[in-house]
Formats: sequence, structure tokens, C-alpha cells
Amino acid sequence: MSSEAAPHSAARSEASPGPGRAAESLDKARGHERAGSIPEAFDCYRAAVLEAATAGERAVEVEALRRLAVLHHHRNERDTARELSVQSLAIAREIGNDVLAGEALNVLAGFAFESGAMEEAKERYQEALRLGGADPGLRGRIEQNLGILANIRGDHAQAMDHYQRALEGFDASADQKGRAIAHHNLGMVSADRQRWEDADQHFRRSLEISREVGDVHLEGLGLLNHSEVHVARQRFEEARASAEQALAIFDRLGARLDKADAYKVLGVIFRETGRYTLAESRLQSAIEQAVSTGSVLSEAEASRELARLYQSTGRNQEALQLLNAAHRLFSRLDARVDLVDVASKTNRLEEAYFTVVRDWGQSIESADSYTFGHCERVANYAVAVAEALGADQGMLTTIRMGAYLHDVGKVRVPHQILNKPGKLTDDEFAVIKRHPVWGVELLASVEFPWDIKPIIRSHHERNDGGGYPDRLRGDEIPLGAQIICIVDVYDALTTTRSYRGAMSHAEALARMDESRAWWRPDVLAAFLRSVGATPLAA
Repeated sequence: MSSEAAPHSAARSEASPGPGRAAESLDKARGHERAGSIPEAFDCYRAAVLEAATAGERAVEVEALRRLAVLHHHRNERDTARELSVQSLAIAREIGNDVLAGEALNVLAGFAFESGAMEEAKERYQEALRLGGADPGLRGRIEQNLGILANIRGDHAQAMDHYQRALEGFDASADQKGRAIAHHNLGMVSADRQRWEDADQHFRRSLEISREVGDVHLEGLGLLNHSEVHVARQRFEEARASAEQALAIFDRLGARLDKADAYKVLGVIFRETGRYTLAESRLQSAIEQAVSTGSVLSEAEASRELARLYQSTGRNQEALQLLNAAHRLFSRLDARVDLVDVASKTNRLEEAYFTVVRDWGQSIESADSYTFGHCERVANYAVAVAEALGADQGMLTTIRMGAYLHDVGKVRVPHQILNKPGKLTDDEFAVIKRHPVWGVELLASVEFPWDIKPIIRSHHERNDGGGYPDRLRGDEIPLGAQIICIVDVYDALTTTRSYRGAMSHAEALARMDESRAWWRPDVLAAFLRSVGATPLAA
């Protein structure tokens, strides 16, 4: 989904400075800023600061300093912006105006947020709330900012509480745009928590208010995010209509980044309704738009959705290439900028990886009714052994990925050899022995985030040097490959094959004991403590 509105650094409420030249300059500066005439706004804010200091109009000086700070920040002049904000805060405290002090702290918190100092930002927002919370508009903005902080940390329940309190503040101050944004953000968090009915209601309300106040861009964002809720509820025609309306708005506004997100949603809709050619076209457009705007988040998400399209149409290698590209992009995400919970997005991406490799593994097995389910069982057994060895989460993921794809090279082995009911000839076995190398060759163009290729190549190597294809021995064999090797043998012994029946658990362990030299002692011991102790459910 498109991210929440960015933290409100600049105050939206207006100070009430009273008559005077300083106040007139401040009003002119605000007008220039609203009209996008930034150089003129700079000049008028500077004039307001000087005139207010001369006339002793301290409230006007505080307001002008703070707004000038925000403009400097937009120009990347961060030291100047911080210095002016600190001056604004000091004067506000000196004159005992807690609301203006809260406004200045809100700005300083926004600067800390954008620089990555999250704890400092949180503390300043809370102090701003304590000082200026009596002003409902300021309270609404600060609560909204605290909600964004909670959301990018993945605490959706806390984010929802803050957004709800923000809405109450905006209701009390009759800030219609603030209300629209709050409803929008509540819809976002509700969708993240899969509370589709709540999300639906919040997006509808945000759209209504956006249209009332004439905020076309926010209307487009609401339409687009609402369309994703429609997709989740399988209301595909409503989803398509909303996404296309959003795309038309963004096209009219020249909002290329938002167009990328709209193309992505349309691609998902067409994919889910079986219109694969249209889906690929829209998702490719989403990636192109995202690249042109430098949006890492949009490019990563569109790449992930295109990978899912390729997976659903059997283009597994292309799917994995895109997932890998998306994984690299997600690793570059900066939650401060993209306003997202990076951890949850990475987890969703890894789930997509698992789906592709599991489906690919099962498609390989489908040619042989005797081995169907082999990869899934091997993955479960291997994770159990790795856990018994004390493997960390990264290693467990690597093991599971390697298990799903360990036999991918068998797609090049002729069907008659794979399913031969009798003993293989030497030549036929030589073909079988090439499948680990073929597997690595098939995946040559895919650079996985996990080191699974050594597992695929070496899962038939033996500790005593009698394995294949490289006749590795001892520590030359990757640990993951040794784990896959031992559970691969166990599953082969305990399932029916074209040339023999299945052995019992005890018979398989007895047979494996005769070949204990094939595995490292610690791997064998871990196998016996886990899979060997009691048969695991397939």
C-alpha cells in the first residue's frame, strides 16, 4: 500500500499575532508559501523576524522563525533549520507560550525523525504533546506523527491508538484535511491488520472529506489504497475501477511515483483475475515508473508482484530472479523515508520465496508419483536436524530453501530413468549423478540472498569421500549439504519407490547405521536426536 502521510513538521495552525508590520509580513510569507513562491516566502519570513524582534512582537517572531526553519530544511540546509527552530523554542518558552513551544518541538522532532534519530524524535513529540496538547489541532498533528513512528516499527496496535487520538484532535479543531489524513492512516493500519471492514469504512470517509475539501492528491491515494482492500476482499471490479480512477488523477497531477503504485495494483488485479498479459504489462510499467523516480520501495513491491505472476505461470527462474532483485531493494529501504515496517515487508517477501521454491520442487516431483511430497518432507526433517545443531534463523531459512530445490536438476534427467522399476545401469546412474551440477546450472542466473547453491551441488557428497559429484570429504562438505544428505537418505528409505517398498522407521535407522561413515558425527547425532528419535509427521 501507499505509505501514510509524512510527519507534520510545519505547523498548520496559524498564530494570532495581532496588527503590525511584522504580522503583515508573516501573513504575506504564508501566502507566498501556499502559492509555491518560495523565494518570496523566504524574504517575507526574514522580514517578519526582524520586524517582530524590533517591535517586541515575540509571538510573531516565534512563528516566523519556525516557518523559516522548515523552508531551510526543505532546501537541505539542516543546520540552519535546526538553529532557527531552537531559537523559536527558546523564545516561546521565554514568553510562556506552551502551544508555540509545542509547535517548535514538533518541528524539531520531525527533523530528528528524518535524520534517523527515532528515540529523540519520540521524546520530542511527547514533550510537544505535554506542552501544547491543549490545542486540539497541534495535538492531532503530534498524535499522527507518533502513529507513524509506531507504524514503521511494526507496532500497528499502538499506531492505531495514536491515529484515533489524532482524529479526535482534528475533529475538535475542525481541521478537515487533518481528518481526511487521519482516516486514511487508520485505513492503512486496519488493512495491515487485515481488518478489512474497518479499513473499508476509513477509506470511504477519507475519500468523502478529501472531495469536500478539494484535495485531489489525497483523493487519489484514498482510491488506490481502497482498491487494495477491495482486492483482499476479492471485489475485483470495484478494485479495478478505484485503481483506474486513482491512475487518472495521478496522471493529471504528474505524480509519477503514485502512478507506479497504481500500475502495481492494476497488475495485481489483472493477475488475480487471470488476465496475465495485461498483468505483466501493468507490473512492468510499475517497475519502470518506480525506477524513473528512484523509489526503492515501489520498485521492490512491483518486482515482488511480477515474480508472483511468473510463478503462477510456471516461469520459476524468472520469478526467483525478480524476488532476489526485490530482496536487495528491500534491504536498502530506509523506514524513515519510506514510512514502512521494513521487517514485515521482508517477511512477506521471504514467504513469496518459499512459495516459489516449494511449488517448483513439487512440479519436479509431479513427474514421479513415488516421490511426490519428498521435498516438503526433506525440508521439515532438515530444519529439525538444523535446530538440534543450534542453527540460527538465517541458517534455518537457508536449509529450508536448499531442501526445496535440492533436486531441481532432475528436470534434465529422462523420465524413463527416474521411474525405472529395476536396477539402473552404470550409464543410467551416471546420468542421475549429474543432477546436482545441473541444478546449480539451472540457477546460475539467480543470486539468492541465502547460500543455497552449495547445498544443491553437494547434497550427495559423503563424509568418507565416496559421494558425488566432487568426491568431497569431511569439512570440505558444507554443513547444510550434509544435513540435506542424511534426511534425503532417510526419506528415500521410508517411502515407496518404483523399485521397492517403504521401510519402517526402525529398519531405516538400522540401514543408515550401516552407512554411518557417510555423515559427520555431529550431524548423525543431531539426526538421531530429532528425526531419528520419533518419526516426524510428514
